[in-house]
Amino acid sequence: MTSKLLNEIVEKIRKELKGKGILACSGGTDSSVLAVASKLAVGDQILSIFVDTGLIREGERERVELFFKKFGINYKILDESKLFFEKLKGIVDPETKRKVIGQTFIELFEREAKLSEAEFLLQGTIAPDWIESGGKNRDTIKSHHNVGGLPEKMNLKLIEPLRDLYKDDVRELSEELGLNTSLQPFPGPGLAVRVIGEITGEKVEILKKVTRIVEEEIESSMKPENRPWQYFAVILPVRTTGVHGDKRSYGNTVAIRAIDSTDAMTGTFHKFEWDFLEELSTKITNEVPSVNRVVLDITDKPPATIEWE
Repeated sequence: MTSKLLNEIVEKIRKELKGKGILACSGGTDSSVLAVASKLAVGDQILSIFVDTGLIREGERERVELFFKKFGINYKILDESKLFFEKLKGIVDPETKRKVIGQTFIELFEREAKLSEAEFLLQGTIAPDWIESGGKNRDTIKSHHNVGGLPEKMNLKLIEPLRDLYKDDVRELSEELGLNTSLQPFPGPGLAVRVIGEITGEKVEILKKVTRIVEEEIESSMKPENRPWQYFAVILPVRTTGVHGDKRSYGNTVAIRAIDSTDAMTGTFHKFEWDFLEELSTKITNEVPSVNRVVLDITDKPPATIEWE
C-alpha cells in the first residue's frame, strides 16, 4: 500500500510533466527517490541522467548504474570528468565552485534534452536546499548547485516534486520504495566542496581513498541505529610536518565530519568512542601515506553547516 505522500508526488509529476523530461540523478537519496517515483508516474517518458564529474566517490558510478537497472529506470551515464576539472581549475571560492558546477550541469542537461527532445528538467531539490540558498528572503548561507547555482536563464522547464520535503520525509519515502536507506547523503557538487580550496586531481584522489576508509570503518564497526546521520572527510589546504617510518614527511591534513540530525536543518556533532577514532586515524595514515594528520570536526549546526563549503 503506497503512502499518501508518495501518491501526491506521483500525481504532481503526472500533472506538471507535459511531454518528455530528463531527470538529474546524482545517486543520492533525494534524486534516487525522485527517479523511482518518476518511473511509477510516467514510465520511460523521463530519461534519468547520471554525470560522472570525476568528483564522485569510489564505486559511485557502478553503484548508480546497478540502481538504475534494478528499478528498470530509463537512464544514461555521461563521463564528463575532464570538462569539470577544466571548468574548476584555479577556483578557490566555494560559492564560485557551486555556481560553475550548476552552470556546467545545466549546459550538459540542455545538450542531452535536445538530443532526446525533452523540454522538462526534474530535480530532487528539497526544502533545506532552497532555504540555505536564500529562498523566501532568507540570507544565502550557501548556493546549492541545483538552486542558487542554476543560471538565471535556461532552456528547460524545471519540475521539483520534492521541494517542500525535508530529509526525514525523503528517507521515509526511500524506505517505502525499497531503496538503500543506509545510503550516505552526498552533495550534488560532489567532492568539489570537500576539497577545501583549489581542486586538483591529486587532492581528489587522496580524498576518495580517505572517504572510502571513513565509510567502511563506520559501517563495519557500528550498527545502523548507532551510526551518525552523515559522515565524511574533507581535505584541507594545509600541510604539516610528520613522520612516516623514520623519515620526515610534509603531508596533507584531513578532517572527519560526523553529524547527527533528522532534517538537515540542525544537527549535533557525533560523539565517537576514542578507541574507534584512534583506529580510524591509524588506518587512514597507514593506507594513505600522503596524509599525516587527521583532525575531528566537533561543531554543531548551527553555527556550522553540515558540509564545510
